[in-house]
Amino acid sequence: MHIPDGFIAPQVYLPAYAAAGGLWAVGIRRFRKRLREETLPVLAAMTGFAFILMTIAVPVPGGTSAHASGVALLAVLFGVWTCFLSVSLVLLLQALLFGVGGITTLPLNALALGLAGGAAAAFVFRVLNRASEKAALLLSGWISVTVPAFLLALVLGVQPRIAHAADGSPLFFPFGFSVTLPALLLPHALLGIGEGALTLLVYRIVGRLRKGRVSG
Repeated sequence: MHIPDGFIAPQVYLPAYAAAGGLWAVGIRRFRKRLREETLPVLAAMTGFAFILMTIAVPVPGGTSAHASGVALLAVLFGVWTCFLSVSLVLLLQALLFGVGGITTLPLNALALGLAGGAAAAFVFRVLNRASEKAALLLSGWISVTVPAFLLALVLGVQPRIAHAADGSPLFFPFGFSVTLPALLLPHALLGIGEGALTLLVYRIVGRLRKGRVSG
């Protein structure tokens, strides 16, 4: 799902950096206010888990890749802003250490995956949790993958329209919506099923560990 460098025009990634920069600042302030020492080990473990999941990427048609993310777990356990910051850190480290994703595309990847995906997952969990925790976790995991895939498909698909040479040939990503939407949405809709199951499994493991720590 990471968009690499060279696929996105400056007309898109520069405004995205401005938007993400402001939101990172907001997120840091909120994180500092809500920071609790006892949550740091679990947050560090879940961020590391997300790092591992997002490193295992499977290439898909359309110039990007599909991977699990752990975004729903971060959003449900720690809130949207902490999820956004954690995913942004993961994406930055992956770009710098492994060349996965990119620096120019970092804000787009972070906004789509960490913020939009995290917000969608948190919203679904909040709405459905009273009726069924299991359904809430499964669907929050699914939507945390499909929403970013849809947004990034739109970003990629619009590139030929906004950045092209005088003869009309695209300067960056060459394929339009007819390619990017099915290429990203179909595999990620399937991947989302596994993401939902993983979210349910790990959430319950974390819950048991927390209960054990409290009772101990």
